[in-house]
Amino acid sequence: MQHFPYVGSGPYCYTNSFAMMFGEAAPSSAVTEFATCSAFGMQLVGGALPFFDPYGWTPDLGFDAALDAMGWSSSVTSGGSADEAFERLRRELVYGPVWVGPLEMGWLRYQPGMNGPIGADHYLVVLAIKGDRLRMHDPQGYPYATLPIGDFLEAWRAESIDYGLPFTMRASFRRIRTVHEEDVIRATLPAAAAWLSMQQQENLPEGTLGNGDAATALASMIETGCDESLRGHLIHFAVRVGARRLADAATCLARIGCRDAAQVLSEQAVLVGSLQYSLSTARDAEAATVLRRLAVTYQSLSAALQACGGAGDRGA
Repeated sequence: MQHFPYVGSGPYCYTNSFAMMFGEAAPSSAVTEFATCSAFGMQLVGGALPFFDPYGWTPDLGFDAALDAMGWSSSVTSGGSADEAFERLRRELVYGPVWVGPLEMGWLRYQPGMNGPIGADHYLVVLAIKGDRLRMHDPQGYPYATLPIGDFLEAWRAESIDYGLPFTMRASFRRIRTVHEEDVIRATLPAAAAWLSMQQQENLPEGTLGNGDAATALASMIETGCDESLRGHLIHFAVRVGARRLADAATCLARIGCRDAAQVLSEQAVLVGSLQYSLSTARDAEAATVLRRLAVTYQSLSAALQACGGAGDRGA
C-alpha cells in the first residue's frame, strides 16, 4: 500500500499552539508532532487507559527536546498559587501571547458540553486579559474564545490531569538557529528509537504495559466487554490522534528516505484508523482482531528505525 499523507483537523492542541507561537517560521504540523516522538509506541497506562504514544511518554516530556531539534527555545514556569500564576501570566502578556498547558479541558466552558473536569488535557495560547475574562486562541477550533478568569484558573490548575505541574506556561519563544525540516526529522530519530524501546521506566502506574503487550491486552479488554468510558476515550480522542500521529510520522520518515520505517508506520496508521468505525459501531471483535495485528508491528518498527539511523536510507 502506498502511503498517502493526511491533511485536516484533529486533536493536535500543543502542536498547533506551538505553531502559533512560532509564527511564519513554524515547521509543518507533521514535523512538529514528529519531533515530540509521540508516534513511537503504545501504552496501556495502569493496565486500563490506552494511548497510541510511547510507553512512559507524556506530552511535556517531549517538548524541550522537540524545541531544541527545531532550533527554538522558550522560558517555562510552573507552580505557585493561582494568584501568583495569574500575575506571571499578566506580566508575560505585556510582551505578547503566552503558550499555556496542560489545562483541564472540562473547565473551558466556551466548548459546548463542558461543565466541569473530565480528565482531558489541553493546550492553547492566551492572547490578552480583558476585564474579568481572558481572550485566547484554542486550537480545538475556537479562535478568539473568551473565558472568565475563575474558570481559566480552575482549568490551568489541572488537578485532574495525571502529569505535569499546575499553572505551566511557556513564553519568550526565540528562534536560536534555522533548522530545515529534514534535519529536524533526522535529529529526532535517536530519541524516537529510545522511546520505542521502552527505556522510560519512571513514574509509571503499576500494571502499565507498552507496545505489543499493550495492544494485546487492550484487545482482550474490548473483546470481553468494552465499557462506554473506554469506548468514548478511544473514539473521541485516542484513535483520532493516534492515527494522525502515525500518518504524519510516516510522511516525515519518507521525506528523508527511511522507507521501511515509513512503511511500518503507515501500516500502523491504517490499523489504528480502522478502529474508529469498528469501535463506533460496537464491532468489538473486529476491533480486537485489528489490535492483535497492530501488536506484532512494533518489533518491525524498531528494527526499521535502527536500520534507518540518523541519516535515512536514500540509497536503499
